[in-house]
Amino acid sequence: MTGTEPAAPYIDTTRPHPARVYDWFLGGKDNYPVDEELGRRITAIDQGALRAARANRAFMHRATRTLAESGVRQFLDIGTGIPTAPNLHQIAQSVTPDARVVYVDNDPIVLAHAHALLRGTPEGATEYVQADARDPRTILERAAPVLDLDRPVALSLIALLHFVADEDGAHDLVSTLVDALAPGSALVLTMMTADFEPENVRRGIDAYAAGGVTLVARSHDEVAAFFQGLDLLEPGITSVARWRPGDRVDEKDGPVSLYGAVARKP
Repeated sequence: MTGTEPAAPYIDTTRPHPARVYDWFLGGKDNYPVDEELGRRITAIDQGALRAARANRAFMHRATRTLAESGVRQFLDIGTGIPTAPNLHQIAQSVTPDARVVYVDNDPIVLAHAHALLRGTPEGATEYVQADARDPRTILERAAPVLDLDRPVALSLIALLHFVADEDGAHDLVSTLVDALAPGSALVLTMMTADFEPENVRRGIDAYAAGGVTLVARSHDEVAAFFQGLDLLEPGITSVARWRPGDRVDEKDGPVSLYGAVARKP
């Protein structure tokens, strides 16, 4: 592992945490009663929350595999969250065992689990960097010993930017990271939207706010702004459930209120 690693990270179990609530949505065990309570409150008013979490995870798998199969050998995943198998490095290294993966998060909960669970192939590299997503220059500096930034890198911002408002620097965060990457690199992004189910999403945002977590939903045009200057892969910006789903589009219980897309840097 790399980065700053506190010997005994403090984990506050009295307040819900987005990473642990997401873990609960995915059926994981690395959460606490306060997280489950918020998760149940959200799903009671927005049944699409569970559906979105699982569709988002499946999108990450498909996007990672697509890029690995196209020749990308380096991956930078920011806002990792609690590792849930199969994680990004397992997908990438199953395609190309020499893939190099750097996970980034600023959460002591994620750090504690990363030490135990993030194990890659002998041929590749799997490292964890502790840094704040709002500090992209530090992320790049700490990832540089593992990733060759003069070669293509897949930058994954999965379900991260709806926790970062525009006024808090969401666009600067993305542009700083993308500008530092070599041509042929890729941006993989998913983001909450209210375009499909505005009332359900509003209720979900309110439930998170009551738990002390701020979320931002963005329209299709607002999501597209993060991809300016990049070449979108087909089918462009769409519901994560409809991005190259193969034979199955899992929206039988309703739409998925997350946009997802993958784009290349020319």
